[in-house]
Amino acid sequence: MSPDLPTTPDAALRTTGTRQVPDRVSLDGVEVRWDEAWTAQGIYTFDRTATREQVYSIDTPPPTVSGSLHIGHVFSYTHTDVVARFQRMRGREVFYPMGWDDNGLPTERRVQNYYGVRCDPSMPYDAEFTPPFEGGEGKSGPQVPVSRKNFVELCERLTVEDERQFEEVWRRLGLSVDWSRSYQTVSAESRAVAQQAFLRNLARGEAYQAEAPGLWDVTFQTAVAQAELEARDYPGAFHRVAFHQADGTPVHIETTRPELLPACVALIAHPDDERYQHLFGTTVRSPLFDVEIPVLAHPLAEPDKGAGIAMCCTFGDLTDVQWWRELQLPTRSVVGRDGRILRDTPEWLATDGARARYEELAGKTTFSAREAVVAGLRETGDLDGEPVKTQRKANFYEKGDKPLEIVTSRQWYIRNGGRDEALRDALLARGAELGFHPDFMKVRYENWVSGLNGDWLVSRQRFFGVPFPVWYPLDEHGEPRHDAPLLPTEDQLPIDPSSDVPAGYRADQRGVPGGFVADPDIMDTWATSSLTPQIVGGWRTDPDLFARVFPMDLRPQGQDIIRTWLFSTVVRSHLEHGSLPWSDAAISGWILDPDRKKMSKSKGNVVTPMGLLEEHGSDAVRYWAASARLGTDAAFEVGQMKIGRRLAIKVLNASKFALSFGAADEPLTLDPALVTAPIDRAMLAGLADVVDKATAALDAYDHTRALELTETFFWTFCDDYLELVKDRAYGDPSPETESARTALAIALDVLLRLFAPVLPFATEEVWSWWREGSVHRAPWPSAGSLRTDADPTVVTAAGSALAALRKVKSEAKLSMRTEITAVVLAVPAALRPGVEAALDDIRAAGRVTGTLTLADGDGETCIARDAELLPPEPKA
Repeated sequence: MSPDLPTTPDAALRTTGTRQVPDRVSLDGVEVRWDEAWTAQGIYTFDRTATREQVYSIDTPPPTVSGSLHIGHVFSYTHTDVVARFQRMRGREVFYPMGWDDNGLPTERRVQNYYGVRCDPSMPYDAEFTPPFEGGEGKSGPQVPVSRKNFVELCERLTVEDERQFEEVWRRLGLSVDWSRSYQTVSAESRAVAQQAFLRNLARGEAYQAEAPGLWDVTFQTAVAQAELEARDYPGAFHRVAFHQADGTPVHIETTRPELLPACVALIAHPDDERYQHLFGTTVRSPLFDVEIPVLAHPLAEPDKGAGIAMCCTFGDLTDVQWWRELQLPTRSVVGRDGRILRDTPEWLATDGARARYEELAGKTTFSAREAVVAGLRETGDLDGEPVKTQRKANFYEKGDKPLEIVTSRQWYIRNGGRDEALRDALLARGAELGFHPDFMKVRYENWVSGLNGDWLVSRQRFFGVPFPVWYPLDEHGEPRHDAPLLPTEDQLPIDPSSDVPAGYRADQRGVPGGFVADPDIMDTWATSSLTPQIVGGWRTDPDLFARVFPMDLRPQGQDIIRTWLFSTVVRSHLEHGSLPWSDAAISGWILDPDRKKMSKSKGNVVTPMGLLEEHGSDAVRYWAASARLGTDAAFEVGQMKIGRRLAIKVLNASKFALSFGAADEPLTLDPALVTAPIDRAMLAGLADVVDKATAALDAYDHTRALELTETFFWTFCDDYLELVKDRAYGDPSPETESARTALAIALDVLLRLFAPVLPFATEEVWSWWREGSVHRAPWPSAGSLRTDADPTVVTAAGSALAALRKVKSEAKLSMRTEITAVVLAVPAALRPGVEAALDDIRAAGRVTGTLTLADGDGETCIARDAELLPPEPKA
């Protein structure tokens, strides 16, 4: 049957049409063939006329478009697809879009390397610009500077190609995405949504701008949010340095950052530390730079660490920031945005010697400045002993290679409970409402929210992303008035303030005193991604659709971005809509390499998926992914994929066998009332139990349990039941033959639907041999439609008896077709009723042509003894 899939309102019809089973079954080419058919027939197209109660909506993670997908994506997105397919078969109209997260730093870095360019906003736009090359690494030589507009155009060009390749992988994997509903996080609509949400945050006082110390990556020249931090070990050394009291008595501190001595604003000890009680309220002078420094008390000082007294510099770490803020200390910054010591000599250095010392440091990296300061301390005798090497924890930007500095700059923030206890409590309450799968992931959310110490920094000093929709008027001196921002109206969005002009101004007033200037920053990528439900749901432009899909049902994502994507989406939904963005969150684990380390591009240990999909087949790779529960890390195992391929092939072969009885044009009945033989009824009763338990597991987002139940039943069905009933199914028309054939057809119908979420290609292939429509639009099976008035253990008992008879032949090294003319079957009491109920099928399957005597047996399995075997005559 060709893969032409007219949908039917009820795929569980009581009879089937003509069977067209191929002579040779194969998985070769099924992925391309069925993807084309599903697309042509719109099998996964969302019906937007469905009511909110009928809809199951998924906030699909938009993968970062930065080169290639890896096997971790395949792992977690398969979990989501299993949910989508199950819910669709349960009768829900599934809203399942796909997005591409193509703004932000990863795309910029890829474009720089791919085209050999770097962005220089001071450069003019060149409409005829051609990059020096395409497809290279871009690191072997200098990168050509280009204007921001040229750079953004190159970003857009490359992301289109990457997205095409990503979609090819997803289609090969069999994601049941509605491809008519894909989106980009830098599309016009996404920019408009992000800008509109920001303007509303600003109007309600939830967004604000402040000039304050913040974490700064000197490599990428951008501010970094708390959620993007990684604490890493970093080599350093403790330096014991002498400050001097008025009488010359030294006060020793220990520091790993002596280069910040010119930025020192206080020495701080714990208020209960008796060693320094006499110093509180006095001053000391700093070595080399001769600045008078107060000695103060603060409970964050650690008496048992180092000398117990620390220098507070603006700024060495986040504790310095807290001391600076709470003790109202002056700002004396000496590290610039480029990570080098500022070139202008600070005004607080009053002596000629101090100024000369500083001039030796100006323009140096912090590493070189540290060496110069240590040399100076040795020279003056203010270094007590030599530095002691240590490993210290330093904050890094998650994508960076150098420790972060703390730099004072003007940035945009959105309130997230870091400094607002009432908002923090409200966001904790939202987390309590949200259904986490697995449930223990909830504590990660709670710990993150409880530990916030500042608001969400949402501005970035990058180039490719969503610009803040803000201009500032310039005063008569050409200085921006940040307290009087110029804002567009919502109907003007999206805008680019670097090229668009605010109302009431002319283009030639840009950058001119009395004119205007654009806000230079773009939004953090999470500031846009936190609005994926609003972007894809049509919040801004399609309120009818938005009402049908929001709040959404499911957010699937990785555990490592609970603090970023999950939390930020909750924040935006709470502020804008007063609700959760979805009812449930499914959290996937990580993929581990053979050394049990997390796979990641930064570690260089990832595996790209297309080769695996082509080698093993998509169903096999999906089987491997579905074999791991949510929240559980899983090893990358090709062996598990081979098991999955064996299962998919077995589905084809067993189905062909089950459909081989009777004439091909003879309809198969699916009426359970025609199933009369005890073992047939027992098999369906066992299948009904599997349906109940698998359904409950999938309802609880436990796809692994559902697969285990279905697979275990299926192998018993193939190894035992098919062998036990095939002679009867091949028989002449009779109620017993009809019972076997009907039971086989019903079991196949149900098993295909149970397997469909995990093995979409194999199940659709078999479905096309004998059913109309698509298995993926067929209703999910219900136990109530099967025969449950039988004991499922009959199949187990009969299978044990058949295994005993086979063992006799195997030990005699004879064919399974060997006849048994006499045998005694020792049967445990618990299995006796089942063996007796299926005795005729046991005889036929075991080729027992003579006497079969039942005897009492011990243990848990049947044992055959005293067998007399009659080997078949050799062929002439």
